[in-house]
Amino acid sequence: MPRLSARMAGLPAYPLAHIPGRKAALLAAGVDVIDLGAGDADLPPPPAAVAALQRAAEVPALQRYGFGLGHRPFRDAVASWMHRRFGQVVDPLTEVVPLLGSKEGLAHVAFAFCGPGDVAVIPEPAYQAYLGGVLLSDATPHVVPLRPEHDFLVELDALPADVLARTRIVYLNYPNNPTAVVAPRDYLERTVRACRAHDILLVYDNAYSEMGFDGYAPPSIFEVEGAREVAIEFHSLSKTYNMTGWRCAWAVARPELAAPLAKVKTFIDTGHYQGIQAAAVAALESWETFVPANVAVFQARRDAAVEAFRAEGFAVSPPRAAMYLWIPLPAGIPSTAFADRLREEAGVIVLPGAGFGAGGEGFFRISFIVGADRLHEAARRAGAVLRAMQAEAAMCG
Repeated sequence: MPRLSARMAGLPAYPLAHIPGRKAALLAAGVDVIDLGAGDADLPPPPAAVAALQRAAEVPALQRYGFGLGHRPFRDAVASWMHRRFGQVVDPLTEVVPLLGSKEGLAHVAFAFCGPGDVAVIPEPAYQAYLGGVLLSDATPHVVPLRPEHDFLVELDALPADVLARTRIVYLNYPNNPTAVVAPRDYLERTVRACRAHDILLVYDNAYSEMGFDGYAPPSIFEVEGAREVAIEFHSLSKTYNMTGWRCAWAVARPELAAPLAKVKTFIDTGHYQGIQAAAVAALESWETFVPANVAVFQARRDAAVEAFRAEGFAVSPPRAAMYLWIPLPAGIPSTAFADRLREEAGVIVLPGAGFGAGGEGFFRISFIVGADRLHEAARRAGAVLRAMQAEAAMCG
């Protein structure tokens, strides 16, 4: 068999990779599965986006290669939305990079800015695309555990001096996946200052910018003074508009930072279907009406999930944003063992904290992507599995 590359050998298993197969097997066996694993809600996209895609399917010009330029109205819609939402003036041609979902852009940006000998700072737990991009670019990841005692924040000035000197990229994601934590404004300000002082690219994953609750509106990193000098921000239609499978997103940065990512992509893809970009225009134009109603559904589900898991003895606080609960497990209960037993014995799919890296051990993540009744049933099953594991541990002890 041909030998694998060293970089391939260094890639960890992706946390979601095995779940679809196990879910299919459980369903085939007649199990009542409640899937709280992926951040993939059971809600419809904006009707305007669906209608726009249907119309686009009849337009011959939209069936051809989009290349990096893509559908020009999509670029214009992104620029218009960035101004309406965050007050940011963005050039649609030089400061917007259309993406096949933010995941590929977050991975590919490392190809443009990192190489052997360079360091990329990665929070842990985190979206594994960060680590994958860094490893595939032959750079060195420096993992910073996100811990509750540090408010789940990455403090650059706390890094060892030799690491900071070699750091080319830092990945940040607030509102955060998987912890659902939001970042205080003063934290963002000092992080931007540190990136400017050390010439570090701040890769700001803002996929949950529209999923704020109780009146909280997550900011753009560009609202922080000086961020345009060092930051590239990623946005996605996936969570905001229930369009996960459509794979449509974008990055925004000043031309000198956007162009390298766009150049990498010219060697990897020829753009995504322009019909989906046309539908994305309709989605973005529906922002004022669609998003508040959609977020209200998620807020109600958040409240139901918090209530349900608290009733089963889990320590849960209501997050201010995102679509997740990051739930601590009692000492001595490994997150992978708990998630495996919950799936195989009770038909409930959650993600173990360890699946997001060693820094996530001691927690598990649920996505509140189903209705209140199913969330309560999932919590009931989770509580039963946890109590069984605790009883077994006590007997062994």
